[in-house]
Amino acid sequence: MKPTLLILAAGMASRYGSMKQTEGFGPDGETIMDYSIYDAIRAGFGKVVFIIRKDFAENFKEAFGPKFEGKIEVDYVYQEIDSFVDAAFLPADRTKPWGTGHALLCAKDAVHEPFAVINADDFYGKDAFEKAADFLLNKCNETTAAIIGYKLANTLSEHGTVSRGVCEVDELGNLTAINERIKIYSKDGNIVFEENESVTILPDDTNVSMNFWCFHPSVFEITETMFKDFPKKNMDNLKAEFFIPYIAEYFLSNGQINVIPTSAQWFGVTYKEDADGVRESLHKLINDKEYPSSLWWA
Repeated sequence: MKPTLLILAAGMASRYGSMKQTEGFGPDGETIMDYSIYDAIRAGFGKVVFIIRKDFAENFKEAFGPKFEGKIEVDYVYQEIDSFVDAAFLPADRTKPWGTGHALLCAKDAVHEPFAVINADDFYGKDAFEKAADFLLNKCNETTAAIIGYKLANTLSEHGTVSRGVCEVDELGNLTAINERIKIYSKDGNIVFEENESVTILPDDTNVSMNFWCFHPSVFEITETMFKDFPKKNMDNLKAEFFIPYIAEYFLSNGQINVIPTSAQWFGVTYKEDADGVRESLHKLINDKEYPSSLWWA
């Protein structure tokens, strides 16, 4: 059974203020998601499931549905504020869904095979998808999940500091913890982060999380159980979010999470100012023959 790619796209419109997930960055109008799906297809994935919101579903489907016909199976699921939430514990003033872990849960009825989950607005690279597919086909099970580990040096920004989840890995290559580090940047030939007014050097090849996870479908039952009481406990916190790393913590106690290193270069677009850098990076990859100039039309 071919693995599935789950793409978190429900939060994109709010971050951009418009339908920027349909903005073209490639030479033939390709979005970042197009490149992820292209890489997933050639790595052996059989289906892509988009997690979106109902209020922009029609435009989204018109933009993405036709181009994938005959290339990969496509499905859509909706992340809404009341999804998997008891109405009695839904805050009247809450305006946004409950985070990436909640988004994953919303795909429960659409995904029945081992799957990878990624952000819609991040470029992950061919090598990452090949390694994810190998894990999902050959190693993934009810107690073994995985995270793709990016070299820290391949995830920095030229325009300022970044925050990254730094992975602690044991001698068997399994995750033991993810430590959030803020204000990471290059200084005097080293990569450093600031914390409590001190500056600490991080090795260039430190594994960091860019939210590329691999799970067995049994994770949906685990997630539903974990999320059940979350809205009730957070009725007074309108910004509370249930993140995928909370789900990962379950595996640290009840299984294992393989950290799969990749040599791929990561880049992403969160704000409008990032767009030019993304276009330049894609142009270089196309010039290096990593991708065709037109992904879907020869």
